[in-house]
Amino acid sequence: MNAPQTLKPLDFIDLKTQYAVLRESINARMQRVLDHGQYIMGPEVKELEQRLAEFTGARHCITVSSGTEALLIALMALGVGAGDEVITSPFTFVATAEVIVLLGAKPVYVDIEADTCNIDAAGIEAKITPRTKAIIPVSLYGQVPDMTAINAIAARHGLPVIEDAAQSFGASYQGARSGHLSTIGCTSFFPSKPLGCYGDGGAMFTDDDALAQACREIRVHGQSKRYHHTRVGVGGRMDTLQCAVVLAKLERFEWEIAQRLAKGERYRQMMRDSGAPVGLLAVRPDRDCVWGQFTIFVDRREKMQQRLQAMGVPTAVHYPKPLHLQPAYADQCCPDCCPVSVRAGERVMSLPMSADISEADMRRVVDALAAACQDLGLH
Repeated sequence: MNAPQTLKPLDFIDLKTQYAVLRESINARMQRVLDHGQYIMGPEVKELEQRLAEFTGARHCITVSSGTEALLIALMALGVGAGDEVITSPFTFVATAEVIVLLGAKPVYVDIEADTCNIDAAGIEAKITPRTKAIIPVSLYGQVPDMTAINAIAARHGLPVIEDAAQSFGASYQGARSGHLSTIGCTSFFPSKPLGCYGDGGAMFTDDDALAQACREIRVHGQSKRYHHTRVGVGGRMDTLQCAVVLAKLERFEWEIAQRLAKGERYRQMMRDSGAPVGLLAVRPDRDCVWGQFTIFVDRREKMQQRLQAMGVPTAVHYPKPLHLQPAYADQCCPDCCPVSVRAGERVMSLPMSADISEADMRRVVDALAAACQDLGLH
């Protein structure tokens, strides 16, 4: 197969097309905030929380300043602190372990499933000790892990579960929405996420009234009322302008989810048809994947990325080195505890993906991928 002729590089994530479609609504929403001037905890904050709670089916939604802050506040609300252990995946963005360590607790890693890159639920129970305080499964790349099994293990041991749903907002698992599958769910509205704002933002979801109240107080420096601090907190509010952006994007979010599902499957079929020797993530039959990252497995990744870049196809790696091998966290775990994560880190590569990616651009990516494989002698 001949390498495709490329002129203009593709966007890794096409946010410009989305804005062009929603420009009028986004501008109007933001102008409304500029007119009323309530930039912190304005009316759009409550409106967004109500809309997101309805979307997920959760009793409570608490918006916060980022997905990282959501995880931190969730752990604080659950009383996680020095000497505690929190079970999680090493194959994730650093924020998942970062918040655990910031509270003086220890991340305990369970290796991943080789075909989904999500935490292997079968390995969790063996890692539970008297010091275990919570479990944080990560819904990586837009697909939820086996939450039924994880919740059952947690229930047997009286442990809360925090779903890290930063990449999977909008995904479904056994008929329920990601974010509303456990004790508390945390998501991110970073611009590249399935539902993103134009800065940082995040949200938390729970059915537990007391937990929701604790989260609300913690996000405003532990206040139960103005200048009355009932607990230690943080400055974790999502600003009103960012809430306005997300409210505008919610207008077509159901359509975007449908597009992500359809285009993700179309991408995969095109890759199968191309014969390119790449590995595809498994999507379990009882759930879907909103492709927060469209990630595949490749050999000779660095060379592959160079070839694709030369053809105008950008790539990224999520993630090259598991957390237990990161210098800041290496003392938390033995270096050989998660071999599947290490192998995945050597082979994963993410490709351009968005709800607005065209058939022509997907074809361009697949043709470039097949050409690069041929150039590198991969079979």
